[in-house]
Amino acid sequence: MTEESPGEAPRARPRQRKQMLLRLDPAVHDALARWASDELRSANAQIEFLLRRALADAGRLPGGASPIPRRGRPPKTAPEPPGEE
Repeated sequence: MTEESPGEAPRARPRQRKQMLLRLDPAVHDALARWASDELRSANAQIEFLLRRALADAGRLPGGASPIPRRGRPPKTAPEPPGEE
């Protein structure tokens, strides 16, 4: 536990992601895993991506839903042109 100074606002805790068991036909899982690999995602991230897209298309994605966290290496910054400093 962390101690807070008097008068200091409590820190907001990040929402934990929900876990669930999902049973899939092995052929469906294999196709999903290949698709995820093609898009450089895990199968879990691909399922979440597809579910969010389906919810958005149906107009059912809650406005308070946080975006999917970006994972991996940050994008490279463009080098400055020579002579500009």
